[in-house]
Amino acid sequence: MKRTGHLFAEACAFKSLTAAALTAARGKKANPGVALFLWDLENEVIRLEEELRARSYRPAAYRTFKIRDPKERTICAADFRDRVVHHALCRMLTPIFERALIADTFACRQNKGPLAAVKRAQGFSRRHDYFLKLDVHKFFDSVDHGVLKHQLRGKVKDPDLLWLLEVFIDHPVPWTERGKGIPIGNLTSQHFANFHLSGLDHYIKQDLRIGGYVRYMDDLVLWADEKDTLRDAAARIAGYLRERLALRVKAGSLLLAPVFQGLPFLGFRVFPGLIRIDRRGWRRFRRKALAVEGQFHAGEIDPDTRQRRMASLVGHLQQAQTRNLRAPFFHRPGAEEPPTV
Repeated sequence: MKRTGHLFAEACAFKSLTAAALTAARGKKANPGVALFLWDLENEVIRLEEELRARSYRPAAYRTFKIRDPKERTICAADFRDRVVHHALCRMLTPIFERALIADTFACRQNKGPLAAVKRAQGFSRRHDYFLKLDVHKFFDSVDHGVLKHQLRGKVKDPDLLWLLEVFIDHPVPWTERGKGIPIGNLTSQHFANFHLSGLDHYIKQDLRIGGYVRYMDDLVLWADEKDTLRDAAARIAGYLRERLALRVKAGSLLLAPVFQGLPFLGFRVFPGLIRIDRRGWRRFRRKALAVEGQFHAGEIDPDTRQRRMASLVGHLQQAQTRNLRAPFFHRPGAEEPPTV
């Protein structure tokens, strides 16, 4: 197994941290903490570089809040200077993690995302008779620190970079047990989580020989022409998660059904011949679209910003057959004309 070294010096160099700060600040420059950091950017970066090189750097406590999208989640928001380090670190890690990932893993990757995953899922639904869908029980809260560190040591040999990785892994998430959990909301967590299940991807493709397989973070979907093939795969996946990753399949998440019934996946219902938005996905769109309209009418965003945000929301929705839903929503009394997309 090839391991990569000598990355820490590049990650914490002045140039790298400066670029990371500007990336982390995109769309957030009105935030007081971000504005303050950028106002004294050179000195802030120098202090951060010195702390990292001396190994005296310690991240600040998380600010936590809850969202509903659609189920309730607790988000950990890192301090801006910590987000700068996240971006610099992930720039170094991305090529390493990419080499470990299969083509049909879609989260946190360039030119991949939920829509690409849905399209790939539809392709497999056209080729097979049955699908199996499952996800991991409280995945982010349950990631075992020891297992994750062992995985990272297999890919990274730079001791300074490993030290920094473990600083973030060990940084306590308030509601998880000691030695468990990575916070939802951190850039590092997204990459850690995706990498953490990469071994499972290879196990499913190479050992179980499942040709039709898509993963988006901890949402797993497998396709086959026989139900028994998928039942056997479900049992073996549960064993792999339990024995190798100290994780377990979410109770009640396992769904084995013929493809003509439609696969519920990432806010859509995927059929071989069409894609529909599901109820949760439609509610999510309505909530976000109404929030954009509210910000616009309150003077919080300008017309161009409203146009961009609404176009993004509508563009996502247009991946499914939603014309009959969109038309009455945008033409209801008091609604603005829909943006051109």
